Amino acid sequence: MNELRRDVFQAIADPTRRQIIHMLSSGSMNLNQVAEHFDVSRPAISKHVKILVQCGLVVVNQQGRERHCAAKLDGLSEVSQWVDQYKKLWMARVDALEKYLNQMQREASKKRKSRR
Repeated sequence: MNELRRDVFQAIADPTRRQIIHMLSSGSMNLNQVAEHFDVSRPAISKHVKILVQCGLVVVNQQGRERHCAAKLDGLSEVSQWVDQYKKLWMARVDALEKYLNQMQREASKKRKSRR
């Protein structure tokens, strides 16, 4: 059966999944340990983890009867690249605004001096 490949943005769209990623970034945990941190059922957490696996952000390894989850954070580089393009855009806009405000301040200062 072919696993559905989900988009990494689907993973980070949900606050529960973001929290799971954050928790697993500190080290691997079994599903019960993950579920203990939430007020939802273990099957609901399993569903979130499954989506994270499908997005390539979590790997699950069977160790005896337990399933251990570990973060695979290199998948977030796609998100980082996407955010960076907008960060550059906004930084350019902020720089342009700062330049404009400095120019306006200089002009206002010249007007005050010429009135004296």
